[in-house]
Amino acid sequence: MTKRTTHRSVSGTKLYAVRDKNGRFKDIQTYKRAHGQDIKRKSKKEK
Repeated sequence: MTKRTTHRSVSGTKLYAVRDKNGRFKDIQTYKRAHGQDIKRKSKKEK
């Protein structure tokens, strides 16, 4: 799983940002979209 950091846009929307190994932004999504996708995914069973 990639580590995401949270930011706020100028309008106040909460954002998730993913950075590459050089520290540059690779992907930026709104919290609402990213959180919705996280909830829809099923996790693997624990052993």
